[in-house]
Amino acid sequence: MRAVMIAILAVLTVATGCASRAATPVASAQSAPYSTSEYRIQPGDLLDVKFFYNPELNESLTVRPDGRITLQLVNDVVAAGLTPEELTRNLTKAYTPELTNPRIAVIVKTSIMERVFVDGEVFRAGLVNLVGPTTVLQAISQAGGMKDSAKAGDVLLVRKAADNSTQVMRLDLKKLRHGDPSEDILLRPNDIVYVPKSTIANVNTWIDMYIRKNVPLPVGIGYDLSR
Repeated sequence: MRAVMIAILAVLTVATGCASRAATPVASAQSAPYSTSEYRIQPGDLLDVKFFYNPELNESLTVRPDGRITLQLVNDVVAAGLTPEELTRNLTKAYTPELTNPRIAVIVKTSIMERVFVDGEVFRAGLVNLVGPTTVLQAISQAGGMKDSAKAGDVLLVRKAADNSTQVMRLDLKKLRHGDPSEDILLRPNDIVYVPKSTIANVNTWIDMYIRKNVPLPVGIGYDLSR
């Protein structure tokens, strides 16, 4: 999966050319990172279903790709597309013939929509859950932080726009060292953050792959990489 993501990022980078650090997308990202509309359950979401008077029926379950969940006594129930409140009402109605005065709560424990993907020169590449407003650097920190080989001044942020087009922004996180947080923008669900390797790291990888592992070298031999 990681190799596929890197390939996608490479294609996007070439397609966008020299993507700008434009202040306008950054400003809009910081001012409106989340939708104010009520959340609707999606396939892949992890739900907690709590029964106040019947705790033996409590369950934690993932919404299936068909949008349904399977519960004791009532079997399959449609969950995707509903708000937690709507699903609570439907479950209360479904359990009324089975239980006396059913009191139920539906909690979205983990949302598939509230995640970003962090890849590249970080210690734990993969999905990062957005718990409240999260900046690029905070997501990188949750992914274990940057490796020494990371190029912090050229981090890529890949984002789907409202018209379904793809935006690629280059962020200089080195500005944070000088007290300038302007590039550390707020993330949106499904953003991709890619931390590339530094030039020195790429040279060292090349040496390791094509010289050290293939040609036995005497100790102390040097190479002029500028040639």
